[in-house]
Amino acid sequence: MNFYQYEKGYRYTSDVMFLYDFARDFKPKGDLLDVGCGCGILGLLLKRDFPSVDLTLIDIQEEHIFLADKNKHANGLNAEVILGDFTEYKFDKKFDFIVSNPPFYHEFTKKSEDKRVSISRYADSLPLTSLLLAATKNLKFKGSFIFCYDAKQIENIFAACEHAKLKVCNIRFVYPKKDKDASLILVHVKKDSKSYAKIHSPFFVFDADNYSKKTKEIFTMADSRSINCE
Repeated sequence: MNFYQYEKGYRYTSDVMFLYDFARDFKPKGDLLDVGCGCGILGLLLKRDFPSVDLTLIDIQEEHIFLADKNKHANGLNAEVILGDFTEYKFDKKFDFIVSNPPFYHEFTKKSEDKRVSISRYADSLPLTSLLLAATKNLKFKGSFIFCYDAKQIENIFAACEHAKLKVCNIRFVYPKKDKDASLILVHVKKDSKSYAKIHSPFFVFDADNYSKKTKEIFTMADSRSINCE
């Protein structure tokens, strides 16, 4: 699949690929929403792999919506593309699955001078509690929300999930290397669930100085290519 991205501004990272792989494990079906979709890569990859899903993409930035719409047409996929604030938007339906690679850099991190990048990366643009409360409101009974976040903020993640009445069902920690601390956490939560949480085996991005076998498998499975545009 080809994905147009702006040469300057926010560009997706490997985080979205790891989230894509994690989300595939839960076999999305029915109505699927990608929140903060950026160029649309996460939702469109899942739509490709699970053609029966009814995909909706939403982002607060008009520049991203332009790319998402362009990319859905470039790859011959159907999706509703919405310009709007997820925490306030009134959808005409609820969703079986919601996925998101949200902004999670904390407020004390030095921000980019590019406003588009700042909105996409920093949590004050979409606070975790607001994100989870909106997910609860827009999920169907037993619906799933799958997202990634900064692993160091795990205490805040669990507290925000409890506040939003979402049950943590699956988590996986992502480590740069075996001798490094976890940098990312992949989280699957459900509405109206009483399941115990499953802690998946750790995922290591690198093996020595090369990508690990699992990382290579994910990139091969995604089979995506970026095309720069202005």
